[in-house]
Amino acid sequence: MRSLLLSTVLLFSTACWAGESSPTAPSSDSAAIQAQLRDYFFTAAREGRSDMLAEFINTHYDLNVQDEKGYTALILAAYHGHKELVEQLLKAGADPCVQDKRGNTALMGAIFKGEIAIAHRLVMAECSPDQRNSSGQTAAMYAALFQRKEVLDALAAQGADLNAKDAMGNTVEKLERGEFSQAPAQ
Repeated sequence: MRSLLLSTVLLFSTACWAGESSPTAPSSDSAAIQAQLRDYFFTAAREGRSDMLAEFINTHYDLNVQDEKGYTALILAAYHGHKELVEQLLKAGADPCVQDKRGNTALMGAIFKGEIAIAHRLVMAECSPDQRNSSGQTAAMYAALFQRKEVLDALAAQGADLNAKDAMGNTVEKLERGEFSQAPAQ
């Protein structure tokens, strides 16, 4: 029943996005519905609800929509260790290269949380292995900092620049040794 209700709301919502309007639904109701749908979508990603996520995918919901922190469902699923959802979202067309408001990607989140299998899957996505966050850090730097050697090796195999420096002057080698700087590079 909940699935049917969600599908109905998603179909109504999709019609509203497409410029169609219902004579009985004022635009403020549409905005409230959109907000509620986003909440359901992000909750599904956080909680590992592949059934709910499938409803969004089936109605062609925007899989790259971002919350107030810039998180996408893929970023949330990766961070919370939901490997099945990560795969489900990628197969449905979610963009693995989208960055949150700090410039972090789903891959960086998976590395940070120690979700190695998810990180390996995201390394294989068609993103630059040298994509940087707002601090100039790459996924390889995250892998080095958090001692995720197997992910670092996979990134190197994908062509990651292991000599790149972040805004503080840190390199993969320095981070691996635990010698990182927190002051801007001169």
